Amino acid sequence: MTILIFLLVSYVLLSISLYLLFPKAGVDAWKGLVPGLNFIEWCQIVGRPKWWAALLLIPIVNFFIFAGLCVDMVRSFKKYALKHSAAAVAYAPAIFTKIATNKEDQYVGPTLVAEAEYMSKLQDAKARDDKRELAKLHRENPYKKSGGREWIESIFFAVFAAAFIRMFLIEAYVIPTPSMEGSLLVGDFLFVSKAHYGIRTPMTAVMVPLLHNRLPFLGTESYLKSPSLPYYRMKALETIDNDDPIVFNWPVGDSVYITSSRSYTVNQVMRNPNIIRADGELRKMVQNKDFVVRPLDKKDHYIKRCIAKAGDSLHIRNRQVYINGEKVKNPEHMQFLYQFMNPNVNINKKRMDEWGIDAMDAEYAGQRLFGYHLDEQQVRKMTEAGAELKIFQHKNDPKKLFPHDPKNFPSWSVDNYGPIWIPKAGETVQLSPKNIALYRRIIGVYEGHDFEEKNGKIFIDGNESTEYTFSQDYYWAMGDNRHNSEDSRAWGFVPHDHIVGKPLFIWFSTKNGSIFNGINFSRIFKSANVK
Repeated sequence: MTILIFLLVSYVLLSISLYLLFPKAGVDAWKGLVPGLNFIEWCQIVGRPKWWAALLLIPIVNFFIFAGLCVDMVRSFKKYALKHSAAAVAYAPAIFTKIATNKEDQYVGPTLVAEAEYMSKLQDAKARDDKRELAKLHRENPYKKSGGREWIESIFFAVFAAAFIRMFLIEAYVIPTPSMEGSLLVGDFLFVSKAHYGIRTPMTAVMVPLLHNRLPFLGTESYLKSPSLPYYRMKALETIDNDDPIVFNWPVGDSVYITSSRSYTVNQVMRNPNIIRADGELRKMVQNKDFVVRPLDKKDHYIKRCIAKAGDSLHIRNRQVYINGEKVKNPEHMQFLYQFMNPNVNINKKRMDEWGIDAMDAEYAGQRLFGYHLDEQQVRKMTEAGAELKIFQHKNDPKKLFPHDPKNFPSWSVDNYGPIWIPKAGETVQLSPKNIALYRRIIGVYEGHDFEEKNGKIFIDGNESTEYTFSQDYYWAMGDNRHNSEDSRAWGFVPHDHIVGKPLFIWFSTKNGSIFNGINFSRIFKSANVK
């Protein structure tokens, strides 16, 4: 709300500054106060055609058009210095008002027309080989820029353009973990479209350009939490379907301990103290309560497959996913952990590399190689090479699995999970102590209600409640590496407002996530929408 008020006040101040400035350019002052007309007149003052104002209605493009008009306006009043252009882009109402109230500042005509005429004189003098006139024109050229200024403006524009493209259209993303192994590999660099599922406008207003949430080397956050903008998403080009890979903000990643290897949620550490014993760096952070609280759009990015969408019912039985009672088609390269029954078997490492099996797929029990995460083709190859493999059977572990309620969901495991219904906007569910663990975070965090449980009763916004109607859609996300993916089975639903975009294609790929291991040339320009 603070930012919206700021923008509204800024527009009012801009209109007032145009009201004061227009008379100096021979335009009626009142036209500066009329929405739309003020921008049309503005275009004419600087030498742009009237229709140029319509470009201000195009999202994203309008930022660049507005910045250009601001610079052209001050130049039309003979303000050619870098500081004037910077001030115009930073906050136009201030410099417009200053020019309007300074008697010495006068309108010298449309800057674009004047500059074109000056360039024409230069070309004419050059054509006539009039060295004296040419030298004079170069010496008195008000539009000439120093080499330093050219660099500054070029760098600023490049960063400005790249930041806006990244913010609204396409963002580069790298696969950091093997959770989608088989389909998407560690070291794959993707381009992710933010338009396909609807452009989500920024909520964090002040940030370091081109960085997501951390400053390299310094180890601190790269943004300010305040001021912030409300959530808004533009119209989507397509809907999210079952089996679509999606990039999203980690839903539970709002309060996290950030170690050099990964992030842990505060609740995750509280539920599983064994994590602390295994990670000395984390143990120190927990002791010092050194955790970071992040806004929605600055939570870590995850990429998984949308297994179920809003309104679906999901059930996993013996590792097979069922949606609405129907067995689903599994991803071609879906992987599970296979245990070596003859661990001393010697299989040529070069052949394993050819089959796509590498160190990232290995699983260890202490220092001993326990097995590999493999797809069906790799299992067949390994078996033919003499390996005796047995698929690993996960035991029930309701404490580690969403909704972390062993009392009411005692038999859930990684391989046998559910059934669970995926919440849909507008749908209503009955609430009770037996199922509230499924919806507690949705009500109190994702949808922002005051949630409380007292004496076996549920209170929402201070009122006792036995039912709840969802205000947005949710999704169920899982990795193709089903035994090595921290996904919705661990932390639950993905809210629609957490969706970032759709993976498009792989533009670069390194082996095992390191350029020193080589480049996966065969993966470059491969589609990221593998099913």
